[in-house]
Amino acid sequence: MRLKKIAALLLAGSMALSATACGTKASQDAKQGSDNKSGAVSSSTDTKASGEKLVVWTLAVDLEQFGQRYTEKTGTEVETVVIAPDDYATKVQTALMGGEKEPDIIVGEPQMLEDMYDNGFFADLNEMGAQDYADKVVDYVWKVGQDKDGIQRAISYQITPAGIYYRRDIAKTVFGTDDPEEVGKLFKDYPTILTTAETLKKAGYRIFASDAEMNYFSGDSAWVVDGKLNVAQARKDYMDLAIELYQKDLTAYANQWSTPWYQGMAGEVPILTADIQNYSDDSVNVWDADQFADSTKDMDKTQIFAYGLPSWGVITLRDNVKETSGNWGVCSGPSYGFGGGTYIGISANSQKKDLAWDYVKFCTLDEDTANWWIEASQGDTVALKSVLEQHKDDENKVYGGQKLYSFWQKQAEGIDYSKVTRYDKVIGDAWGQAISSVKTGQSTKEEAINNFYDTVQSTYPEIQIER
Repeated sequence: MRLKKIAALLLAGSMALSATACGTKASQDAKQGSDNKSGAVSSSTDTKASGEKLVVWTLAVDLEQFGQRYTEKTGTEVETVVIAPDDYATKVQTALMGGEKEPDIIVGEPQMLEDMYDNGFFADLNEMGAQDYADKVVDYVWKVGQDKDGIQRAISYQITPAGIYYRRDIAKTVFGTDDPEEVGKLFKDYPTILTTAETLKKAGYRIFASDAEMNYFSGDSAWVVDGKLNVAQARKDYMDLAIELYQKDLTAYANQWSTPWYQGMAGEVPILTADIQNYSDDSVNVWDADQFADSTKDMDKTQIFAYGLPSWGVITLRDNVKETSGNWGVCSGPSYGFGGGTYIGISANSQKKDLAWDYVKFCTLDEDTANWWIEASQGDTVALKSVLEQHKDDENKVYGGQKLYSFWQKQAEGIDYSKVTRYDKVIGDAWGQAISSVKTGQSTKEEAINNFYDTVQSTYPEIQIER
């Protein structure tokens, strides 16, 4: 039973990565390499190949490129195995608990890490000298890579603070300004967001494609505190916001990651119906672009003002904005938010820990690699402080020349990952189900919250619940 529970917990965390752009494959034609200008932290990339091979298991397609880059620089072969999120937890658990010597490198996403640490999956990086680099990486990223005893187990190459991505042209038309500071005031709290949404609707726009865009900003408190379920007022306020956005017809009724959700980044999008969003009307296929276009050709259209996404959203928008490129900006949301992130560590069973540590340093602590990744990914935000400083004045042409690296670094200062727990994915999904049942009229708010309590209690009997 314990093995099944471990797998279930890890799987719940791994599912969060299936839709995030931290696993997006960047252009293979991107410029490779950048000069190391400031006394870089570096891995032993000038050594000759040892003849050994590293095996990497990952959820993030990014690491295919990192592996290729490592081979180019060192001559060491890297076999990168990208595993589907549905299968990742089971495969890692089976291999490590079965005593397999490979993979050498494993990864995790924040909500997965606590269980992976507790079950001894990651090797102790302090034994490799990790603490010599503690001041090189953005603080919260470094802390996420530590277990409950403060031992470094993993490091990420990216930061993932959240922001509001908005259309500058619509902002000027409706609100008279596209300045990020001013637009941020339109999203300062949930009541203001509703007012902003109503103003946009009157002008012929929709504030969001979906009613879930503020989800990344709803977690400003831990779900579990001292063994007790903690449903903070901010969670209930977020529930009320999502319900009102839905019931007052203030969005385009698109589900996140569906065809119309992406389509809204490029311009006009059909205004769907609540029945289409909740799948009670399946006449419109929101997952097939060609069928969607044919089914919605006679529907009323609108344009979407904003999306709520972590910093890796720059890659999502990069691939979908098309003609609206240059008309976007990024501002802060109602609270500090975050989402995703790929944390790299060494398998406790690896027989090549020295070589694996060199690979971890190469991916996460090497300035040349970080500069290369900024170019190769065309906008991902690295975690190495020195490189963020080097690029603080870079202007992103998709975002009207905005200096995004400075913005993301500032947002990262407000992230408190102590609020992340192993329970977040399952409890968060149950809360999302409660919101859906209320907004669609399937249950009252009281009924939905009681059902939520029941779900948490049955899934995690060790958590104390005060109704």
